[in-house]
Amino acid sequence: MLASVARLRRVIHCSHMGSVNKVILIGNLGRDAETKFTPSGASVTNFSLATTRKWKDQQSGEWKEQTDWHRVKYWRAENVANYLLKGKQVYVEGRLETRSYDDKDGKKVYTTEVVCEHLVLLGGRQDSGGAPDEYSQQPVSMPRSAGPRPAAAPAHAAPPAAAEEPGFNQGITDDDVPF
Repeated sequence: MLASVARLRRVIHCSHMGSVNKVILIGNLGRDAETKFTPSGASVTNFSLATTRKWKDQQSGEWKEQTDWHRVKYWRAENVANYLLKGKQVYVEGRLETRSYDDKDGKKVYTTEVVCEHLVLLGGRQDSGGAPDEYSQQPVSMPRSAGPRPAAAPAHAAPPAAAEEPGFNQGITDDDVPF
């Protein structure tokens, strides 16, 4: 009896924890991203992201597929829209935000969006060769906080040798990365 009371106290105590609003998505853009500016000058980039779930139907044995569409809003990243093109695969971390507005008929409409806090470009559909469902898993860019930065080389040092791994050097420079 005492053990079950102690367990119940732990459960009640844990119920006072804070809350979590976290979204992680990997999907493909349904259209090119669009950037607009608020009257105060803050940029907001909007895009739609498709995530697809596949499963095998237990009764028929055939494969089923369901695609969900997510509205994503990314604040203060005006240059990223140049890289967010239809079909590109991206990794998005953020939070859900629901807001309401009155439509043209005066009816209250609710919409839920993902407010992006972290974005990584992963690639996109292959334009030539390969099946349409093949995606590149090689990141196009990595967040600056993803790993240790190399120490600055002395001015008299020779330029570093090309990376040995195939596909590592994609010809991307710091000027190409939108963040």
